[in-house]
Amino acid sequence: MSETPNLSYIEALSDGDDAFKHKILNIIKNEYILEREIYTKNLLSKDHIATADNVHKLKHKISILGLEKSYELAHEYEHQLREGKFNLKDKFEFTLSTIANFLKTI
Repeated sequence: MSETPNLSYIEALSDGDDAFKHKILNIIKNEYILEREIYTKNLLSKDHIATADNVHKLKHKISILGLEKSYELAHEYEHQLREGKFNLKDKFEFTLSTIANFLKTI
């Protein structure tokens, strides 16, 4: 799955207001770091319900960054986690790495 994060939604939302755009981006960056850390902690402890809740929260960042296919993957992974299945972990974590790299560049 090859998608590139983008700021289209954030730019539309900010409607040319750079201060607002930067505020939103800072919130996303800070929340993303924390949410990914908590996801990793819960994943390592094999707490599939808490991990599913973390994926649910991360899904919103995925959507905001224009990753439609990755959003669908996260949606499916969340539901599988609720059943105790971790088989989409690697694909989901590739998406997380893609986002982390993107956020470092903006």
